[in-house]
Amino acid sequence: MQQDVEQIVERVALKLGRGLSLEDLDGVLLAYSSNQSHADRVRVNFLLSKRVPSDVSAWQLAHGISTAVRPVVVPANDELGMLGRVCVPLLVRGFRVGYLWVQLDLEEQSATAILAELPGVRDELDLLAGLLLDSNTAESEFRRRREQDFLSACGGESNAVAAVAGWKEIQGRGPWQLVTILDPDGARSDVDPIAATLTHRSAALQSTIGVNAALFSAGTETHSVVLFRESGGRADHAQVLVHYQLELAKRAGRKVDRVILGISEPFQVIRQLSGAYRQSKVAAQAAAVDQPLGELVESRAVGVYQLFDRLVAPGGWDDTGSVHFRALEDHDKNGELLPVLELLYDNDGSVQDVAAKLHLHRSSIYNRLGRIRQLIGADPLSGAIRLELHAALKARRWAGRPRI
Repeated sequence: MQQDVEQIVERVALKLGRGLSLEDLDGVLLAYSSNQSHADRVRVNFLLSKRVPSDVSAWQLAHGISTAVRPVVVPANDELGMLGRVCVPLLVRGFRVGYLWVQLDLEEQSATAILAELPGVRDELDLLAGLLLDSNTAESEFRRRREQDFLSACGGESNAVAAVAGWKEIQGRGPWQLVTILDPDGARSDVDPIAATLTHRSAALQSTIGVNAALFSAGTETHSVVLFRESGGRADHAQVLVHYQLELAKRAGRKVDRVILGISEPFQVIRQLSGAYRQSKVAAQAAAVDQPLGELVESRAVGVYQLFDRLVAPGGWDDTGSVHFRALEDHDKNGELLPVLELLYDNDGSVQDVAAKLHLHRSSIYNRLGRIRQLIGADPLSGAIRLELHAALKARRWAGRPRI
């Protein structure tokens, strides 16, 4: 595999008549061409150290290479000892696998000639991207089969459960917890499903490297799933969250504002995997629509959302069942009543806390409560009415959850 990559880099270099270097998404040197009329200081140091220095990386990233889908011209930087370059992002179906760098010659003032020559090596660049994809650990056939078995076990398929129970990284290492990792803004219908799946698989694999508590990971079109050893703390989970967010942004080529880890209850036997998977998904989905739940969310902390997953009808959630809620919704066109009511319920009925969060005087909160009482003909803070309205408010949020 490595020999094939090096041969293609040499072939492209000969066609272009220029020095090339190939690096992965972390700035690690993968291959370089032998012909180069003049190598600047940055290229020489890169070939010796095998990694892009942080100051050079910052200069390159400042010109948008991490999100580019077409060649990017990176200008010279005298302070770094760097001639101008053209960065060619290598992608397969939208999945970013590396960067090919073409250095300008010493006397060249612009990259126009290089940009004009690149279409002539398109076939070689596509082949190079394909080889890098195949060499990616997450894309190996053995890894793919194991991930599929793991996801099937999470879905409750008995043969897959038996197979996963026999894995050496699983045996004798319980109790476990299952974690669903979700990018709530990434579950869109216009995303290429193959590229999205590979992105999540790779992000999960890379973000769990070196985390001993993370035993196995897999990715789907909409999210990732990680099996953890059960632990009382959340330091490992927080580390995975941070790294996953960085990896996802790097591979998807877009900004990732928020990543959620939904964490199941601990379980003792692998046949309970499917139940834990449902718990972790519900926790992640609940946090996606109810941000105060946070980013590291245990299933037991999401309250009534645990019930909604079982109550949804085949046609979707029907929230017309609560007469009181419908009356409030019909009259609350400006959004002054229902948000106050939800905050009151979520804050144990503390008017002072709600007033502080909304930057209102307490009298304004009492006035709105009075309007609610008048509209529904009942006290919204009394037991049965409170349960009905609070559940209806959360049900409306649940209806907007990411479908995973």
